[in-house]
Amino acid sequence: MMRLDKFLAHTGVGTRSEVKKLIKHGYVMINHELAFSPNQIINESTDHITYDGKVLIYEPFIYLLLNKPEGYLSSTFDYKTPVVLDLIPEYAHRDLFPVGRLDIDTTGLLLITDDGDLGHRLTSPKHDVEKEYIATLDQIVPETLIEKFLTGVVLDDGYRCLPAKLTILKPKLASLVIVEGKYHQVKRMFEAYGITVTSLRRQRMANITLGDLALGEFRKLTPAELKLLSSLK
Repeated sequence: MMRLDKFLAHTGVGTRSEVKKLIKHGYVMINHELAFSPNQIINESTDHITYDGKVLIYEPFIYLLLNKPEGYLSSTFDYKTPVVLDLIPEYAHRDLFPVGRLDIDTTGLLLITDDGDLGHRLTSPKHDVEKEYIATLDQIVPETLIEKFLTGVVLDDGYRCLPAKLTILKPKLASLVIVEGKYHQVKRMFEAYGITVTSLRRQRMANITLGDLALGEFRKLTPAELKLLSSLK
């Protein structure tokens, strides 16, 4: 149960002050009757609520999958640089945030939500959520790195990474699966062995993949994908 003005603001109709005017002018109906006050208490799950003839659906949380392009910060706001939320302006009324970070020059899978609990579970190392990256490199990757990555790469600051799965796809192309998210981690792991990452794309988190989603595009998670992520312990 919630106030009508809160429901309308939550579904993107307008701000609290704006929806008061819309209610006053007869744009909002509850169960086929004109709404009469922003203070009306409604059942967001069962009441039939329309704005200007359009049925409004209450979503407690938003779960989006974005194929992040280069040039965008994985942040909610920046004075100088575009952020990933700029790519989803239709959800500007929600307090969305990116789950984890991708470097400004890294592309690929980025989850965006306003569900703080899920965001924490997906980014905490103790939950062992796999993230798979495809890295293009400046030189041939030696087979010996596969075992070294499995035993834990030591970064430039002395931190030993958790075991990671390296798969050599082509001489200068590799897949890397990690369960952490340290600052510039993938790049620093290769740099520990004198190899530079020239481009990087995240293509999977847990069992969620980009599929055919184009750069800069986004979609809602499917019920099956959301069930999978919610089941992660």
